Amino acid sequence: MNTYYFDHSASTPIHPTVADTVTELMKQHYANAGSLHRSGAEAMKLIERARSSIAERMGAKPDEVVFTSGGTESNNLAIKGTVFKVNRESRHVITTAVEHPSVYETAQQLKQFGIELTILSVDERGRVKPQDVENAIRKDTVLVSVMHVNNETGVIQPVEEIGRVLSKHPTFVIM
Repeated sequence: MNTYYFDHSASTPIHPTVADTVTELMKQHYANAGSLHRSGAEAMKLIERARSSIAERMGAKPDEVVFTSGGTESNNLAIKGTVFKVNRESRHVITTAVEHPSVYETAQQLKQFGIELTILSVDERGRVKPQDVENAIRKDTVLVSVMHVNNETGVIQPVEEIGRVLSKHPTFVIM
């Protein structure tokens, strides 16, 4: 039996230009960007320049770009931020049994805040059925989170089909 590991993001070497830029910044602009002194202000200018550059490339506003330490923090922030931002009547989240732990565990934590959780199973190929997503949707569903490509198995979820299902229910967020 062959074993494959598909999570290239966890083991991708950094591009040399990025490594050079980060090294230069760490050597020359190491001050806390939240500090009031000149070095801190210079560091903050660099962060804001990076934020504007990323926003421009993504077609977003700079204040829509949030820097985190990695994927786990990003998933946690996106899920909890979405769920806690919506109105109190929206108390239901849908995810799958094959999510990355950073999504699955965050979804589990929501239960302690009174959020109901539906965890969808997958078929023999490891795929979520769009019909199962549709069947799980309720009036109080606020979020559906389905991993596009599983980092351990390489299974690609039918997110376009799931998106079409969700587009019929525009009252919650699609992640």
